[in-house]
Amino acid sequence: MADKLTPRQKAQLEVLETLPKRFEHIHRLVEEIAGLRADESLIRRLCRTLDEGKAAANAVNLSALSETMGMMGMLARRGGGVQMKVRGLRDGLASLRVNFEGALRSARTPEPGESDEAGGPGGSPTAS
Repeated sequence: MADKLTPRQKAQLEVLETLPKRFEHIHRLVEEIAGLRADESLIRRLCRTLDEGKAAANAVNLSALSETMGMMGMLARRGGGVQMKVRGLRDGLASLRVNFEGALRSARTPEPGESDEAGGPGGSPTAS
């Protein structure tokens, strides 16, 4: 079944394979922030991890993951109460996991119509 995947799907799978480890790292950093052990270097590390994930997801057209990581990075950089920041980051991480499952399912499913489009655009658009 893997040989029926498009090159785009294969590239997406390569990026998606790196994300669970990154999610665990993000989770650990968020919990350190929640435990009031956060300093600027920890928040910068979280932002850097989110930005790298956003760039990787954006490069292979995983826009939902990219947007969620971008919003989480913006929230992490923002000032304000720690409780609000932690709750937003936890919600964002839950959303990331849901989007990850959907993206993984989509990337593993062969796209229909790949063999049907082999005929090219020379065919008639209307059937008689």
